[in-house]
Amino acid sequence: MKSVALIAITLLMLIGLPGCGSVSYYAHIMNGHHALTEAEEDIEDILAENKYDEVTRSRLKKALVMRRFASEQLALPDNDSYKTFVKLDRPYPIWNVVATERFSVKPRQWCFFIVGCISYRGYFKEQDAIDMAKELEAEGYDVAVSPAAAYSTLGWFDDPLLSSMLYKQDAHLAGIIFHELAHQKIYIDDDSSFNEAFATAVEIEGVRRWLESQNDKAGIERYRKYKQQQEEFNDLLKAGRQKLQALYALAKMSDKNKLQEKQKIIKDMKKDYGELKKRWQGYSAYDKWMAREINNAHLALVATYHDLVPGFTKLLADSGANLAGFYAAVTRLGELPRAERLKKLKLPDLRTAKNR
Repeated sequence: MKSVALIAITLLMLIGLPGCGSVSYYAHIMNGHHALTEAEEDIEDILAENKYDEVTRSRLKKALVMRRFASEQLALPDNDSYKTFVKLDRPYPIWNVVATERFSVKPRQWCFFIVGCISYRGYFKEQDAIDMAKELEAEGYDVAVSPAAAYSTLGWFDDPLLSSMLYKQDAHLAGIIFHELAHQKIYIDDDSSFNEAFATAVEIEGVRRWLESQNDKAGIERYRKYKQQQEEFNDLLKAGRQKLQALYALAKMSDKNKLQEKQKIIKDMKKDYGELKKRWQGYSAYDKWMAREINNAHLALVATYHDLVPGFTKLLADSGANLAGFYAAVTRLGELPRAERLKKLKLPDLRTAKNR
């Protein structure tokens, strides 16, 4: 049983948590995480006792195999994370709030004691996230509230597998396990974009290796197509974000005209999405995302996870696809000043071949 004191220490290290919030915020986070740890069950016991429905047990059994693969084949931490299970009473464990200035695509940072500054702030209750978003909007920020299927304690404690992580497709279940374990492997203070892109790169490589180990040719093709479409969608958002960034840099343009141009750029981006869907023959996975009232914060959140992935992918290729060498190279990169490591990850030739 984890003591409340130890849980409090852990919570200061959670991705997305600030170090300068109110006592009530820390109490909310501590209580939310503690509730999950109180509800966790050993997956081996669940399987032995035939608890839950057959579909859930099948996914849990598969998750244990993936968990073992992560340590044995991907050199990810070998601990008890994702060997216990929590059945949530809600669709997601946590909701993240992202905020940007009205004329900026750079996310606001929340800083705390141990892991530095983070570009989003997490809440275990959706309404609390919504309330925080309203406060930020009242201050003039663009705000996005985004649910997360998982969060990481960065290896300080063993994270449970959550019901929100039990995706139907093996590639997505494996991907989230590999992604979260990657945060335990390497984490750099004050750099959300670096950390999330690194974990995403590990996720992509890990899923590819997992599917190949299972000789799942159909799964490999589905995942290849999914990642290609995701990349094209992210490129569309990145192009829109770059146009907004250029707009906001125009010192002589009035705020009124900037707002008008901002809406035009977003409208054009939605129109371009319609053209992209035609090439996809109607693939509609991003329809809900694009149907919302998009703002800077939505675009900033996507950038945090994806903009630097090509740089990490190239770094892996330069390491001869050797994961131990790749992790060592990432560690060295993380020791550089932030501006220098970002420059290395954003070289113009970092685009890797698709359909690898």
